[in-house]
Amino acid sequence: MKLKDHRVILNAQRASYPTDPPFGPEDNALYQSVTDLLKTAYPAPDGNYLGALIKPGDKVVIKPNVVKASHERKEGEWEQVVTHGAVVRAVIDHVLTALKGEGEVIVAEAPQTDTPFNVAMERCGIKAVVDHYQNTSPVKVTILDLRKEEWVAKDGIVVKRTELPGDPLGYKEIDLGDKSAFCEVENNSSPFYGADYDIEKTAEHHSGGRHEYLISNTILECDVLINLPKLKTHKKTGMTCAMKNLVGVNGDKNYLPHYRLGDPASGGDQFSKHDLKTASERKLVTIWKKAMYRLPGFVNECFRPVKAFMRLFYGDTKNTVRSGNWHGNDTCWRMVWDLNKAFLIFAKARSYLTIVDAIAAGEGDGPLAPDRKDCGWLAMGEDPQAIDRVLSELMGFDPEKMGFLKRPLEEECPTPEVIFVSEEAKEQIMTTPPFEPHFGWKGHIELPKDAKKVL
Repeated sequence: MKLKDHRVILNAQRASYPTDPPFGPEDNALYQSVTDLLKTAYPAPDGNYLGALIKPGDKVVIKPNVVKASHERKEGEWEQVVTHGAVVRAVIDHVLTALKGEGEVIVAEAPQTDTPFNVAMERCGIKAVVDHYQNTSPVKVTILDLRKEEWVAKDGIVVKRTELPGDPLGYKEIDLGDKSAFCEVENNSSPFYGADYDIEKTAEHHSGGRHEYLISNTILECDVLINLPKLKTHKKTGMTCAMKNLVGVNGDKNYLPHYRLGDPASGGDQFSKHDLKTASERKLVTIWKKAMYRLPGFVNECFRPVKAFMRLFYGDTKNTVRSGNWHGNDTCWRMVWDLNKAFLIFAKARSYLTIVDAIAAGEGDGPLAPDRKDCGWLAMGEDPQAIDRVLSELMGFDPEKMGFLKRPLEEECPTPEVIFVSEEAKEQIMTTPPFEPHFGWKGHIELPKDAKKVL
């Protein structure tokens, strides 16, 4: 696939999300805002705005960001954490217009492994939206959990693992080899840590010149992919939006290096400094997690008081740099870049579109526990890297401080053309105060006040 259109279309609205699923167009300002975004990018007298990208008979995959069922620390909050079902509804309506009664729509996602899929999809309204189409649409509309496994975790301890059906089309193991962003650091002896306790499995897929990812065939074989990310800060990559949302197309989280064990002095980026406390934490936690991976869940549950004690001694992650949660993380951005590169090389998709939900965005301790930031923004484009660069600057962040934006996905990386739907939208977007970065990125990622911007 070749990224051809580098425009970034921006819209804004004052209204908040609608509250009554399935979020139809009646008295729904957000629905109209999405429509105006599409109309600006792809004008069509008959209202078939996505007809430029979607043809009758296509298989269209919608990829929202539903990483968790709720805010990590505030059970009642979720709108700044995940893509809202109202955005999904507006997009699918326009997709169905383009399909003209022929084709298929799949809403596909791979939430964090300890997240109940149905609970997450119901809470954000996506399940109600899909149920609505299953009762009303001649085109098949389904929802799909791309994960191969789901956990039950208590206080961060995995006490139960359940094997899932996963993608009915299976997965493709893709080796990027010398095209991987990890090539330049693969001789580093410090081991990778993925998303589980099985460090050896992550090393197996990222060593000896191999850099492998397990990508869903539903994603790779669709005709059109529509990426619907949520705009948030991110503790490991600085921000999460279009490019980071492709982490959810990978079926096994252990293929995804998140950081290297240790500190910079030992070739790692797990911690920002070397001292007795971080050195002992690395050794103890590594041994402990290896043991928990092999022990039955009921035994692991006995470790919960141990973890609580260790938190008291080593500090809580919400205010302590660990697990690569800082600007010196030189691992996670490479994984994000690799997944986007793999999609461009191996996917059969004819079209790839991103529409960003930043009506309520997330700042501070993102991506799982961000503070709500009411922006009212929507963004759209066909180049995910261009979208992320523009939005990072609107957040007040320097894109050159984030590796997945500093390194181009293609040989040429044109300056994006920024288009505002209206002067009112431009005024609202340009006067929004900067985002508060994650504390591990504070003092590093912010743009100087006199910086020259893409805008």
